[in-house]
Amino acid sequence: MNLAKQTCIPCQNGTPKLTEADLESLIPHLPGWQVIDQHHLSRSLRFIDFQTALNWVNAAGAICEAEGHHAEFSLGWGHVETVIYTHKVNGLTHADAVLAAKLNGIEV
Repeated sequence: MNLAKQTCIPCQNGTPKLTEADLESLIPHLPGWQVIDQHHLSRSLRFIDFQTALNWVNAAGAICEAEGHHAEFSLGWGHVETVIYTHKVNGLTHADAVLAAKLNGIEV
């Protein structure tokens, strides 16, 4: 399963949240990400300085814009915290896993 090659499909009314079983099958394909309370994906990244962390956030932001699916970022000197979930369903959907996989592909 290559999630990074998939496209984030916009959530529609009635889009189901991922089940615990769904999450268990997807998380091995998302190294570095944690499922928090079956509600969101979280990842902490460390960098050598602020500029490198900012470069990563800028690259991540470009992916989010291209996919029409947006993560939340907290940026500081040498670190970035990323949270992904689908606001419309207040939980996780397949698009969240796709976005996480795409963000894993960023090289700075």
